[in-house]
Amino acid sequence: MQEQATLGSFAAEHLSPTYPQRAARGTAQALRAWQAEALDLYFSLDGPDGPGKGPRDFLAAATPGAGKTTFALRLASELLRRQVIDRIVVVAPTEHLKTQWADAAARASIRLDPAFSNRHAYPSRQYQGVVVTYAQVAVKASVHERLILDKRTLVILDEVHHGGDALSWGDALREAYQRATRRLLLSGTPFRSDTAPIPFVEYHPDEHGIRLSRSDYSYGYHDALKDGVVRPVIFLVYAGQMRWRTKTGDEMEAQLGQDNTKDITAQAWRTALNPEGDWIPAVLRSADRRLSEVREQVPDAGGLVIATDQTAARAYATILHQITGEAPVVVLSDEAEASRRIESFSTDTSRWMVAVRMVSEGVDVPRLSVGVYATSAATPLFFAQAIGRFVRARRRGETASVFLPNVPQLLALAGELERQRDHALDRDGDGDGDQWNAEEDLMDAAERDEKVSDALTAEFSYQALGSVAHFDRVLYDGHEFGQLAVPGTPEEEEFLGLPGLLEPESVHELLMQRQARQGRHRQEREAREGAASDAAVPPQALHRTLKEQRQLLNSLVGLYARQSGEPHGTVHAELRRVCGGPAVAQATVAQLQKRIEMLRRRVHS
Repeated sequence: MQEQATLGSFAAEHLSPTYPQRAARGTAQALRAWQAEALDLYFSLDGPDGPGKGPRDFLAAATPGAGKTTFALRLASELLRRQVIDRIVVVAPTEHLKTQWADAAARASIRLDPAFSNRHAYPSRQYQGVVVTYAQVAVKASVHERLILDKRTLVILDEVHHGGDALSWGDALREAYQRATRRLLLSGTPFRSDTAPIPFVEYHPDEHGIRLSRSDYSYGYHDALKDGVVRPVIFLVYAGQMRWRTKTGDEMEAQLGQDNTKDITAQAWRTALNPEGDWIPAVLRSADRRLSEVREQVPDAGGLVIATDQTAARAYATILHQITGEAPVVVLSDEAEASRRIESFSTDTSRWMVAVRMVSEGVDVPRLSVGVYATSAATPLFFAQAIGRFVRARRRGETASVFLPNVPQLLALAGELERQRDHALDRDGDGDGDQWNAEEDLMDAAERDEKVSDALTAEFSYQALGSVAHFDRVLYDGHEFGQLAVPGTPEEEEFLGLPGLLEPESVHELLMQRQARQGRHRQEREAREGAASDAAVPPQALHRTLKEQRQLLNSLVGLYARQSGEPHGTVHAELRRVCGGPAVAQATVAQLQKRIEMLRRRVHS
């Protein structure tokens, strides 16, 4: 990244020392420190119009909720005032965001037309520019090229990483805007889960020769949290026991969050999200209790459930209606009606909204305070954008609470919320397995068309049999609290009852206090149980022995499957053929132990 300029004349003139307050009608908002600093940097750089006139391309990477739109519109206003440009074109990811951009521009005294279509030759003279989507540009790039050739134009590419969503999209953006006077590239997450190059982004090799994207100005979550621009995020993690039946008829059982194989983890995760089990209803009840606690101090606080697909979203909405007695707002697709529902929810005081993909990026609903991450999406890009819906600060002290399934990929992403990422065009020799694996590619592709469940079904055909949820731990600022909490004890209520208003520096201290209190409770409970227990250990119930043997067998099958490359179902079928006996769910302890011994010999041979 180019060296950042110190706060200068622009910052001194426009900087707001705390939060940006709504300015007088017809004027722009006061700027936050980072926005003023980024503008100072922009106008200190050399460009096509000479030294210190600003560059042709500028990439600003700012954490979701930091205020990229305000920065972009102030830069546009300044370029208009300096007569560098005559027109503004904003390219947004979704139809809903077109209206949102036009409304924000109006507050900055800039008139943008969100209804411009590919059928129009030019925008109406009453507008200073247009807002379009990446899909519009991809359909007919020549229309949009004509716009920037007709007048000196600033093109604002909102969430510019979408320019790499498809080869045709990238080609269309280059055709349409290659000759634009100025281009401002914005992103809350300037990285992708693939190697598709993002148009107009500069890539430079690192010490290993990996070409990485380069931002001109970066403002990460850590800095935004320190400045009070975003809220602290508390992740409440839920584990539980999952049961399902494979397509070969074998009954599987696993603990969500255990060190399972990749396919076992995926199936256990999907079982947890099944609305017919007990996991999702239990987590939604806990999330609603957390929302009630927050609303004690923040009366209009709202909650959002991010679902995997439309079927699940409707089912979750039904469960929430039963829990709260209030029908939640359901947003299923990027349509005009969905936009109206989001806009209505953002201004009212209703409790819950359930959505699939539309609110994962860019949609501004500042009152969202509690979230349930009930989707199978696991890419860093999707996760960061989804969490970004909850972090936008309105006043000091508001916190965000996000409920997560205990899945290693998600816990890693939650623990690295402050990590700044760049987009890599190359992959190292080791493949960077945490980000570049087939499962993540499958999920990333599925996220784009809201068909994650269908994609996973094709890979893992199974039937969910049941699920149980229990609170596991809290993650905050990379630290764990309440880890390995015992189900049915007060640990969960301790964290659900956190105040709705907490200064960031107070969150860690309060979590430590509650963890210490839980430790004392646990020690007292163990002492009572120890005193009451008999010296003789009673025999274990048969159903518990069966459960343990099934789990051990399934773990060994997973280990052998990794070694041999054979599917789990094939391994189970071969064991039944050699050892005899019925499927796992109906096998006796002796039959299960016989298969376990045989598999142990194969694994260690």
